[in-house]
Amino acid sequence: MAGASVNVEQPRDPPAMHPKLLMATRLGETERMKDLLEEASSAAVPPDLALQFEASAPCAALLLEGATVQGDSALHVVAACGDGNEFLESAKMIHGKANHLLATPNKRGDMPLHCAARAGNARMVSQLITLAKVEGHGAEEKLRTVNKLGQTALHEAVRAGNEDIVIQLMAEDSELATFPKDGSSPLYLAILLEEVDIARSLHCMSRGNLSYSGPNGQNALHAAVLRGRVMTEMLLDWNKDLTEQADQHGCTPLHFAASQAQVASRISPDYSKGFPWIRFATVDVLPLLLLLLQANPSSAYQPDKSGSFPIHVAAVVGADKAVSTFLEMLPDNACLRDTKGKTFLHVAVEKKKRSIVEHACRTASLQWILNMRDDDGNTALHLAVQTGDTKVFFPLLRNRQVRMNLTNNNGQTPRDMSLSDIPPGLSYKWNPKQMIHRALTRAVANHGVYRRDQFEEEYILRPKRADEEKESVKLNNSTQTLGISSVLITTVAFGAAFAPPGGYVADDHAHGGTPTLAGSYAFEAFTMANMLAFTCSAMGTIGLMYSGITTVDLPIRQKHFLRSLFWVSSALTCLVAAFALGTYTVLAPVAHKTAVAICVLTPAVVLYRSAGRFYRMYALAGPLYARAGLRPLIGLAKDIFTRMLRLYWPFIMIFGWAAYASK
Repeated sequence: MAGASVNVEQPRDPPAMHPKLLMATRLGETERMKDLLEEASSAAVPPDLALQFEASAPCAALLLEGATVQGDSALHVVAACGDGNEFLESAKMIHGKANHLLATPNKRGDMPLHCAARAGNARMVSQLITLAKVEGHGAEEKLRTVNKLGQTALHEAVRAGNEDIVIQLMAEDSELATFPKDGSSPLYLAILLEEVDIARSLHCMSRGNLSYSGPNGQNALHAAVLRGRVMTEMLLDWNKDLTEQADQHGCTPLHFAASQAQVASRISPDYSKGFPWIRFATVDVLPLLLLLLQANPSSAYQPDKSGSFPIHVAAVVGADKAVSTFLEMLPDNACLRDTKGKTFLHVAVEKKKRSIVEHACRTASLQWILNMRDDDGNTALHLAVQTGDTKVFFPLLRNRQVRMNLTNNNGQTPRDMSLSDIPPGLSYKWNPKQMIHRALTRAVANHGVYRRDQFEEEYILRPKRADEEKESVKLNNSTQTLGISSVLITTVAFGAAFAPPGGYVADDHAHGGTPTLAGSYAFEAFTMANMLAFTCSAMGTIGLMYSGITTVDLPIRQKHFLRSLFWVSSALTCLVAAFALGTYTVLAPVAHKTAVAICVLTPAVVLYRSAGRFYRMYALAGPLYARAGLRPLIGLAKDIFTRMLRLYWPFIMIFGWAAYASK
């Protein structure tokens, strides 16, 4: 009954290794180890060990049963810590006292052979193999043992970059490179770590009988295409069938190569200066695409599990040269569709890859795909409107082969979609989506066939009513932000009114207490600019007070906010002008060049505020002219003039009044 009470399914953890034994094994002190084992042989068996092991076992063997916190036995420690004669002798001694330790794993599942290979101890590896042969069962079983990561000692040798140990292990077992059957193979690891010589040794010593497998269903070629041309060519020479094998997501090596940009950057060590400095290297992936396509052209027609072909993947990352390579070698790749019916052009538009879209628009042989529709009936122009990116919209608008009036499955043309995509409520007039809508309107794009009132109710009025609460919150947040700017400008302008440049005339002189520079052109301009800054910011502040009050109806609040936005923007223009004119007034008599430079550079603040919208107007001019001639340009020119007048009207007031008042 006593024997039946022992739970053999859950053995106790081994006892902690004696500190003196741990020190002796780590330092390779064979003599000290002998002394410890001799002392242990004459000692009594501790009661706690007697319960765990056979009481008849020698106490020296029980001492060797101790392990570190990681589960390493004495043989693990010796194997990992050294390669000299002392360590080899210690390993032999430990094996002689407790030969089962050669096949005892630690907590990570590593055998002593794993530890020796990981540490790069070639002589220790040879010693352990010899000890395994002494047991009379051959070394193959020990060599093929995998740890909890599913890796053999050969994996550790590859990871350590030790080709000598790799050759030594392969010489003992030429089939070792085929283990494990699943997961990362030694060859995959060698390719991943760019160990070309080790990879060649594995292939040579196994006579080509080795595993190419990697994690997640990948093979070595998946890793090779991300590491460079040399390894890719090498693997294609050995096994071209790798190009057809897909990982768990259905991705082939060609998908991986296409997912890189034209030139992929990677970090590699630079030993040219005698130290392992880190440098950035580049890998041109276009030759890799050519290699894969030449080895197996049909891989370009193999989709992944989402239905994406390699050309779709190249379009997603914006690799325009890779897309060009696919189209030059296999022109019909242009019409390949994914599970949603999208071509590479649809995908490029959705991902906002301008270079791909421009390439498709200017290539005559691709004109026939410009109007292809996906499963939702959307053309590339529909998707460009939906994404709201002018950089992909303008090339499509410029190309007259792109039809503007095709409808999708909802009966919407691009113009309809542009109208329904404008956010409800307040919106910046020069936001890309609003600009796209005005561009389609000026290009005389048509609406779909429907009742206008029904369309507005479905796509415009209903969303606006549903979002009134959100609009109120948005208006409150915007009011608070703009209110800070408005009050700040008012405060600065008020203070500047009583601290004019040049100071005041002394009281004992004529006109005492008046500004000393009054009457000059620059001073009159400064005074007007400061007055306008105060007035505009004050009016803006009053409007913001109404726009922030929730008891006021939302449409009225929106009107007050838009007016306040105009007044605060004008106040900022006036404040910039006042700063430049005040500085000029003070510095001009003594530092004229510096004063002029300040006046020239300061307006950059105002120009920067409007640079984005004017650039988009300029970019729109070309596509509008190509699509509809001169007529829409007149409307665009009117917009530009109106916008400039709204932005820069304070300058007319400031300098016009100064010219009149200084006479």
